[in-house]
Amino acid sequence: MRTILNIIWFVCGGFVMGLGWWLAGLLAAISIIGIPWARACFMFGNFCFRPFGREAIDRRELTGRGDLGTGALGFVGNVVWFLLAGVWLAIGHIGSAVACFATIIGIPFGIQHVKLALCALAPVGKTVVTGEEAAAARRRNATYTRL
Repeated sequence: MRTILNIIWFVCGGFVMGLGWWLAGLLAAISIIGIPWARACFMFGNFCFRPFGREAIDRRELTGRGDLGTGALGFVGNVVWFLLAGVWLAIGHIGSAVACFATIIGIPFGIQHVKLALCALAPVGKTVVTGEEAAAARRRNATYTRL
């Protein structure tokens, strides 16, 4: 089922938004200081091509420890990203979501666009994993929280 949803998604808008992410990544990579954002753009561009069966998750939640992108520098990076490119990618995803929500068949695709719009606002410190890996990380973190 995921494969069918990903194929329909790719043909009906995922390709265009994935190219938008890659374009933002290419522009970020041209400037040397934009390389951390470029990495996130290419990762989320690939995620945008095939979102069903995968999830964006905070790296701290996945690994259980912080890193450069999940701390204060990651916050600053997300603020800069939001001002320069994040808001535009989010608007593109929200516009696509509204178009998808116009039909009953498009509702799952609209939901994915909304999730990607949230990722577009603050991608630094996040990574893309399979749904099973994300669920396992959440179970593991819930177990540690209860102890």
